[in-house]
Amino acid sequence: MNTTRAGLALGDAKEVTFVPQSALPEGQAYEDFIFKTAQVPTRDGLHDFFNGLCWHRFPLAKRRLNQLQAAEIEAQGISATRGPVRDALTLFDENVVLMHASDEVWAALQARDWLKLFVYLRDQWQHVHLVLFGHALVEKLVTPYKSITGHVYRVANEVNPHDEAALDAWLVQDLQPAKLATKPFEPLPVLGVPGWCADNAERAYYEDTNVFRPKRELAIKASK
Repeated sequence: MNTTRAGLALGDAKEVTFVPQSALPEGQAYEDFIFKTAQVPTRDGLHDFFNGLCWHRFPLAKRRLNQLQAAEIEAQGISATRGPVRDALTLFDENVVLMHASDEVWAALQARDWLKLFVYLRDQWQHVHLVLFGHALVEKLVTPYKSITGHVYRVANEVNPHDEAALDAWLVQDLQPAKLATKPFEPLPVLGVPGWCADNAERAYYEDTNVFRPKRELAIKASK
C-alpha cells in the first residue's frame, strides 16, 4: 500500500465528516471513499446512526479498520469475494463485542460450555467488561430477540477496559492483518449475558440448543 498518498492515514489528525450517501460515487468502494476523502457516506436510519456513534467513541480503531480495508482493496481490488482479511474486518466493524474477562471465563466461551459460562461462573460476570462495538449488532438490540449473536474479540488482560481512550489505542496496535485472517472471534448469544435479559435468571434459558449450540466437534461426537 502506498502510505504517502492523500487519505485517512493512521495517525492523521484529520477528523472524518459525515456526508449523504449520494456523495459516494457510483462504482467506488465505500471504504476506499472514506480513506481518500475522510468522509463517511451516511443514510438516514439506525444502522448508520450507530456507525457514526462508534466513529465518535473509537475514532482510532475505526480509522485503523478503514486503513486496513483500503489496503486490502488496493492490493486485491474489488471482486465477488472479499478474502479472509476483508471478511474479518467487515465482521469486526458490524458485529464485534469487545470482552475483557478472566482466563476461566474465556476458556468456557471458547469451549461453548454455556452452562459453565453463564450458570456456574455467573458470579464472575460482575468482573467481565463488554463493549458493543459492532453497529449492526447494536441495531439488532433495538428490537431484541434471543438468538442475537455477537462475535467476541478478546481484550488483553493488561488493558484497562474502563479507559476507552486506552482501549481505542490498544485496538490500533492489535488489529493486524495476520491475526484478523485467522478470524479470532468467538460467538456469543448476547442475551445470555447475566442481567441482560430477565429470562436468563433461570438455568433452562441456556438449555435451548437452537441458540446455545455446542461446539461443532462436540456435537458431532455426541451424535455418533
